[in-house]
Amino acid sequence: MALPNSYQNYQNSKIMTASPAQLTLMLYDGAIKFCNLAIMAVEDGNIQKAHDNIKKVENIIQEFRSTLNFKYEVAKDFENIYKYIYDRLVEANIHKDKEILEEVLEHLRSMRGTWEEVMKRAR
Repeated sequence: MALPNSYQNYQNSKIMTASPAQLTLMLYDGAIKFCNLAIMAVEDGNIQKAHDNIKKVENIIQEFRSTLNFKYEVAKDFENIYKYIYDRLVEANIHKDKEILEEVLEHLRSMRGTWEEVMKRAR
């Protein structure tokens, strides 16, 4: 069927033509999506799906951490935030804890909103 292939091609094109700021926003969107999926999996008792989606959020947080530029003072603050979120994700994954995931989701939404505001002001 051509439709799934077309969608994948569109997604790839969207990523390849995005600015670094847009890519960051996409990563936040992905982290929020996977965190929501993990919460639903925990609610459904689907341990493997919860684990898989928490790992996806962890990977996105690790990507954010690995791209911090420490020549800017604010990078230290972001490192602390990302470390906290990552540690909470590990704890949520160990215990399959919905409340921790909801806390992480709240942080991710806040950070995404802030990033979106920064993008608007930079225009």
